[in-house]
Amino acid sequence: MKLSDFNFELPEELIAQKPSGIRGEDKLLLLGKNSGSVSHYFMKDLPDLISPDTLMIFNNSKVRRSRCYGIKKSFVPGQGGREQEFMFLNHLTPDLKIWHTMVKGAKKVKAQNKFVFPDGSEGTVIFRQEDEGSEFRTLAFDFPVDEQWFLKNGHIPLPPYIRREDDDTDSERYQTIYAKETGSSACPTAGLHFTEEMFKRLDEKGIERAFVTLHVGLGTFLPVRTENIEEHKMHREFYTIPFDVADKINRAKKEGRPILAVGTTSVRTLESACDENGFVKGGTSSTDIFMYPGYKFKCVDQIFTNFHTPESTLLMLVSAFAGRENILSAYKIAVENRYRFFSYGDCMLIK
Repeated sequence: MKLSDFNFELPEELIAQKPSGIRGEDKLLLLGKNSGSVSHYFMKDLPDLISPDTLMIFNNSKVRRSRCYGIKKSFVPGQGGREQEFMFLNHLTPDLKIWHTMVKGAKKVKAQNKFVFPDGSEGTVIFRQEDEGSEFRTLAFDFPVDEQWFLKNGHIPLPPYIRREDDDTDSERYQTIYAKETGSSACPTAGLHFTEEMFKRLDEKGIERAFVTLHVGLGTFLPVRTENIEEHKMHREFYTIPFDVADKINRAKKEGRPILAVGTTSVRTLESACDENGFVKGGTSSTDIFMYPGYKFKCVDQIFTNFHTPESTLLMLVSAFAGRENILSAYKIAVENRYRFFSYGDCMLIK
C-alpha cells in the first residue's frame, strides 16, 4: 500500500492546541468496526457503550520531561554557543550515563561537541556509526542522568503539531491520571480522557481493567518516509505485561470476553505478546511491530483511541483494525462535525 492512501484533509484549526477545559469533557465518536456506522456521543457516555464483561487494558507509562535544551560550549573566550534541542529517548548503559537522543538540526551537532544544560551539567556527543547521517546523536555524561536531572533540566515533550511551549497546565494534563512507570517520550494520549470519576462509574458497572506498560518512543511517533509503506521500519519500544495481568487477559480470552485496548500503545503491547490464539505471555520484552491493512488481530477486540495524524503508523494501525475506508470515512465525518484532533483532541471507540 502507498503512504498517500492514508492522507486526509484536516483544517488546521481542528488540531487541538490545548486540552479541554475539564479533563474528560470531550466528544466521542463510536465507529462500527465491521459496518462502518458512525454515532456521536460524549466521553461521559462511555460506560453505557461497553458491555460489563469487557476487560479494558491501559498503558500506565509516565511521560518523562525528556525535551532538554543545551548550549553548545565554546572554547573561544567570550563566545557563547547556540542553543540546541535534544529529545532524550532511552539510556544505553545501566549506569544512566549514556543516552540516545533525537536532535533538531543534527547535522550541526558533531562528535566531541559539548553542551551545557540549565543546571550547569555538561554532556558530550560521542561517535556511534548508526548516528551518522541521521537525526540521532548519543550524549555521554560523567554522572547518572536520572529523573531528578530531568526535573531540573527538562520540558514536557509536546508533539510538534502543538505550536507553543509547554506550560504548567501540561505538567498535569499531558499525563494520564494512572501514569506510574516513567519512561515515555510522548504520552499514550487515549488515556488522557479518563478521570477518577470515570473509573468509579466503570467499577459500578463491573467493567474490569488492568495495566500494562509500553514506553512510547520513536516506534510510535517517527513519521513514515517511504511511499511504499511495507518498507517502513519501526523502532523498538520496551513493554512489560505483569504476570497477573497476563493471567487476567488469558482468562478473559478463554471465557470469550472482549478485550478493549485503551490506546494504540496498549494494542501494540498485546499484539506483540500474544500467540496465534490471542493468549499473551507475561514479562518484559521489546517490539517493533508494524500494523497496517492486512494485519490479523489476535488478542484485541475493541480499541479506544484518539484521532491520528495523516500518513502515520497509528492511522495505519486503526485502518488495519476497522478498514481503511471505514476509518477515512469516519475521519471525514469527524471533520464535518468539528471534532478536535490529535493528542489533546476528542476520542473514538471502535467496536
